[in-house]
Amino acid sequence: MEISKLDWKLFREKLPGWQENYMEGLVEEYIDFLTDETKKASDKLWELEKRIKEDKRHPGVIMELRKSETIWDIVRLIRLNVITYDDLSDFSEELKQEVKSIEEIHRS
Repeated sequence: MEISKLDWKLFREKLPGWQENYMEGLVEEYIDFLTDETKKASDKLWELEKRIKEDKRHPGVIMELRKSETIWDIVRLIRLNVITYDDLSDFSEELKQEVKSIEEIHRS
């Protein structure tokens, strides 16, 4: 399915906010991890470095945008808990239905 110009525009407008929310959650996880008094400072430092290295490649942090991949990107964002179906409320019914169809196929 090729998405509409309006859905493509909306996706590009909403993605930075979705990513910002996801990164806020990561920062909270980092804070919890760093304030854990049961771990040594050196262990925290190396573990944090590893986590940040992994997290900065996550779609909730950075994505290469292609209009042709938008549906798949949205499905991936949902499956990785970056967004929920509720976040798609402003999108067309066609896009929402396509996302749900793909998600149902992958759950089977």
